[in-house]
Amino acid sequence: MKHEQTGGVQVIRPGRTYIGKQGFSYGAGASRETVGAERICMNVLPMPAGARAKVHHHQDIETIAYLLDGTCRVYYGDALEHHADVHAGDHIFIPGNVLHAPCNHGEAPCTWLVVHASGSDQDAIVLLPELDKVLAAK
Repeated sequence: MKHEQTGGVQVIRPGRTYIGKQGFSYGAGASRETVGAERICMNVLPMPAGARAKVHHHQDIETIAYLLDGTCRVYYGDALEHHADVHAGDHIFIPGNVLHAPCNHGEAPCTWLVVHASGSDQDAIVLLPELDKVLAAK
């Protein structure tokens, strides 16, 4: 990935990806890894049809996500007992420490723009593999 820097301002060009603990390949945006961000990051999350994240939470880190295209269901709660259906153009806010997992139950891909209140979206992720079976049954 190439980026330009002048006086601390940086432009991140598309092309670099990484695999997150949540189980997806992300489009690297502005983060600690790419620009040295300390308290905020933003990345692109493409989700193929039928994809689902590993159940997780971000310890003490808030998340805001904007669905660029498609539809997606986000399960949340201590036993994933709640869900929010998100459509293109919707934002969703997930407080720190709230268990969640986005699932694309649709027949088309969807794309998220995800912002975390931390320099990296991989900071303080807590995976809950025992709940992945619960998620698979939904």
